[in-house]
Amino acid sequence: MRSRRAALRASVSLSLLIGTLALGIPATQAADNPGRDKLAGTKPAWATNRVDKGATSDDAQVAARVYLRGRDAAGLAAYAKAVSDPESASYGKYLSASRAQARFGATKAQVAAVKGWLTSAGLKVTGVTQHYVAVSGDVAAAEKAFGTQLHNYTKGARTYRAPATAASVPDAVKDAVLTVTGLDNAPHLASHKDQLPPPETVFRNAGPFSTYHGSNVAKSLPDAYGTKIPYAVKGYTGKQLRAAYGAGKRTGKGVRIAITDAYASPTIAYDAATYAKRNGDAAWRTGQLSQVLPAKYTRTKECGAAGWYGEETLDVEAAHAVAPDAHITYVGAASCYDEDLLDSLSKIVDNHLADIVSNSWGETEDAQTPDLAAAYDQVFQFGAVEGIGFYYSSGDDGDEVASSGTKQVDIPASSAWVTAVGGTSLAVGKGDAYLWETGWGTQKAELSADGKTWAGFPGAFTSGAGGGTSRTVAEPYWQKGVVPDALARANSADGNRVVPDIAAIADPNTGFLVGQTQTLPDGRTQAYDEYRLGGTSLAAPVIAGVQALAQEANAGKPLGFANPAIYARHGSKAYHDVTDNPTGSGLAVARVDFVNGYDATDGLTTSARSLGKDSSLSAVKGYDDVTGVGTPAGGYVESYRRR
Repeated sequence: MRSRRAALRASVSLSLLIGTLALGIPATQAADNPGRDKLAGTKPAWATNRVDKGATSDDAQVAARVYLRGRDAAGLAAYAKAVSDPESASYGKYLSASRAQARFGATKAQVAAVKGWLTSAGLKVTGVTQHYVAVSGDVAAAEKAFGTQLHNYTKGARTYRAPATAASVPDAVKDAVLTVTGLDNAPHLASHKDQLPPPETVFRNAGPFSTYHGSNVAKSLPDAYGTKIPYAVKGYTGKQLRAAYGAGKRTGKGVRIAITDAYASPTIAYDAATYAKRNGDAAWRTGQLSQVLPAKYTRTKECGAAGWYGEETLDVEAAHAVAPDAHITYVGAASCYDEDLLDSLSKIVDNHLADIVSNSWGETEDAQTPDLAAAYDQVFQFGAVEGIGFYYSSGDDGDEVASSGTKQVDIPASSAWVTAVGGTSLAVGKGDAYLWETGWGTQKAELSADGKTWAGFPGAFTSGAGGGTSRTVAEPYWQKGVVPDALARANSADGNRVVPDIAAIADPNTGFLVGQTQTLPDGRTQAYDEYRLGGTSLAAPVIAGVQALAQEANAGKPLGFANPAIYARHGSKAYHDVTDNPTGSGLAVARVDFVNGYDATDGLTTSARSLGKDSSLSAVKGYDDVTGVGTPAGGYVESYRRR
């Protein structure tokens, strides 16, 4: 450990002076009043004095990104709002990607000024895009550039680097800089030399199953809620989901959906084609599924790369099941880290790869930092002005108390510029009839040793749709008058963003059948197999598929950032108004599972899974923090039809 450094002094190099002239700031003014402008949110909340372990070594290496504000950040947000608001005269008047960049993106002069400032501090520019300037260098150079000291802090069982005070930039470039990321390195960076592993060991569901809700009643098992309960479905397929959510004859023809996740399944084309053939979905046309992938992958062990294969498979197959004629582009990130996921989103926006983007990933809000939130929101706003809507799963741990110890929502779902998708338990009956939905929240009770009761029924909470009130995002205008004040003002008298906005099937106990090539227990053989899966990772691509149907009904015109239109339909026949106990008698299904996850070698376990029991969250009449305004009903898709 070294001694604390003296206060940093602002300096203006020749290159910076050139940059200030290019920005239209008089050089004499910049030199006479060199001042600095703080970048709010660049000091993480966990970097407190109590866990400060002292200054980071001068020669430690830093890799950072300086995100560019662009020529008119306020205008970008204002235009994004106007084109998304059905009450605005600018509604639906989207810009092309090139026009959006020309109107709101960074100028060459801004980029030159930022590069000049960074290099004058001793940092090396390693990359420049429309969105950021990437740099690397030692700690001493980073401290000089960003006007802060970097210290080591303990966070849990690890030690990470972070700014001791908020980073800042010289006044001469403040109008060009949105934020900086990478000054803190939690979590740590992994090797860039990893190779993608094979698919994970096979997962299978044990039977018995129902083919539709209630088709196979568990007559030999104990009652639950005063009656015999059905076995869980084997897994709903596209025909059942399309019927439940009012697809009608719409197929998503002419609509483009993008899906983002980390990494890329090596068997996705085969799996998607095999699944569609086996389960009655339309066959994939040549070129209907495409991929945009990075040159290399990183942090594969840290991110559990193989686990993302199933995520991609679920997303692709679910979106196709609901919108079988939509074109799907999978955009894989190099890792599960924010900078790589942001790059994937930027590829979609910069090249307008799709109008609807499904994203089944996120993190708890306490893991978000304002600097990253700003970078994400800028991409979402660029998407909005181009007519691109982003749909995010709301999370699978209810109010997050059980998993994190803190009641909170997930990000990026809590952004005011995305559609947060909550989850339900879905009952589709004989003849593909929609029966009911509850908010997704599961309590599990095991079968007693004597087989006569469900031990401790209804049991402990296991999982549920994420939702609740943000602590950091203000209440958007489109939620006012729809979201109850008790929810909106839970964390602030002024009102905050509440999650989710809309919902669809998510409960794994009433889930979707997925087909995927997996590694068999011998560790060597790979084979295609099918299993039931759920989570709001299912709800997001289902809603993306429904939105593709709605866009088709809208004469193919993009829906863009859809929240204002989604909330404008609140309380209408466009939605199923989901509640937790629609039958009034309590609901549960029976499940039989392999103990080892793939065969009966180690035995079976039998349980009752109660539905509509989501932590402290509740699905009630009207808007709620489990299902938002509800799930799409028969009138939803056609409500967008142009007359």
